[in-house]
Amino acid sequence: MPRVKSSRSSPSKSPAPQGRAGVVRIISGQWKGRKLPVRDVEGLRPTTDRVKETIFNWLAPHVRGARCLDLFAGSGGLGLEALSRYAEQVTLIEMDKGAADQIRKNLAVLGSSQGQVIQADAVSWLQGPVTPFDLVFLDPPFRRELLPQVCDLLEQRGWLAPDALIYLEREKEMADLALPASWQLLKDKQAGQVCYQLYLRDTRNDAAV
Repeated sequence: MPRVKSSRSSPSKSPAPQGRAGVVRIISGQWKGRKLPVRDVEGLRPTTDRVKETIFNWLAPHVRGARCLDLFAGSGGLGLEALSRYAEQVTLIEMDKGAADQIRKNLAVLGSSQGQVIQADAVSWLQGPVTPFDLVFLDPPFRRELLPQVCDLLEQRGWLAPDALIYLEREKEMADLALPASWQLLKDKQAGQVCYQLYLRDTRNDAAV
């Protein structure tokens, strides 16, 4: 898989509108410009168009034909964007029933059979049967300390293909996040209190030990 050059500085993610349903817009691909409803769920932070454009510019050479995991799917915006850009298959994990049901409805509206929505707790689901993924989106609820356990489970249980890419979004104050040794930082951007990072799982050094 080709390397991605590192860069810095990025826009931040805005919170979802409170008290009403919002929309998620697909930026590019086969469903470019489509607007889909988002369930109003406490703590849900749909990724803004500007941030999604940044993420998928990073990932442009790698999405088509990829098997993707959107582990904290929320609005489904990242997983749906990957499908629009011809990912082979996207598994979307979302704990909230209303949010999961809305993603299923949006997939039906789009006529997509490549998206699978699973209503489940992410940590519990990662302890089940394993299928390796080429691309993983990690955007968990902030300040719940989920990332360390989730990242360890992804690596140790075999959820990641040898050259998998991992997009990770976290709060700025989580400065000492311990990640698997095989995860190589490719992109690191920050805006306000939010950090956006892209990692490559590079196992070649492990094999040489």
